[in-house]
Amino acid sequence: MRVRQAGAIRYYQFESFDQPHLTHAIFARHGGVSAGPWASLNMSISVGDSRENVRENRERAFRAVGLPPDSVADLWLVHSADVVAAEAPRDLNADAARADVIITDRPDVTLFLRFADCVPVLLYDPVRRAAGLVHAGWRGSLLKAAAAAVRALAERYGSRPQDLIAGIGPSIGPCHYEVGPEVAAQTRAVFDGRAAGLLLDVGGRTHLDLWAANAEALRAAGVGQIEIGGVCTACRTDDFFSHRGERGQTGRFGALLALR
Repeated sequence: MRVRQAGAIRYYQFESFDQPHLTHAIFARHGGVSAGPWASLNMSISVGDSRENVRENRERAFRAVGLPPDSVADLWLVHSADVVAAEAPRDLNADAARADVIITDRPDVTLFLRFADCVPVLLYDPVRRAAGLVHAGWRGSLLKAAAAAVRALAERYGSRPQDLIAGIGPSIGPCHYEVGPEVAAQTRAVFDGRAAGLLLDVGGRTHLDLWAANAEALRAAGVGQIEIGGVCTACRTDDFFSHRGERGQTGRFGALLALR
């Protein structure tokens, strides 16, 4: 992934998303106004930070990439594979829809979700000019939320899976993601013969590769162009919030995707 800097705001971008009609960014934790465990570019009010801080942080991030803050369309994340189509920016006085996949074909809408170890999956269709953003923790990965996004883009906007470009962003890597026997059993049940490549033995403990799980779900859905960022948030708490790496006392970083 490429690292960009706009003043104090640092953000990561996929090389394959260097497209003429697309803006995207996965923000590091720097350049905001939050303090304590949320320092400094925290994007979520659900962790104890103030609404005023989060609003200022989001506005700084949007302006850093040249997007109006009031173009945001976001979700209340619930670890599902449910999909919402954003036809307009969200009314910030109304509650956000509960889901983990958001799609659009509107250039006045900026898709925006928050993360702290879960996997950001970005999808772009340069033919139909549509986009999708996925939040996939272990539950969403086993529910194949990324594949649900591919299906939704096809059903709503006519996207062909083979035209899609996918990016799997910074999240907890297989080096740090130890799981118990129940999650391992569910992984084997969902991915069947391919689960062996997703469940790794690390020092006698079972680790789950969420990057590979989401890539496998995307390939099975027909997506061939997949870029895996390979950045582990638990390894890189200098740049990203990590729920596991910081024992739950942390903020949330943002990822956005917008058509131009």
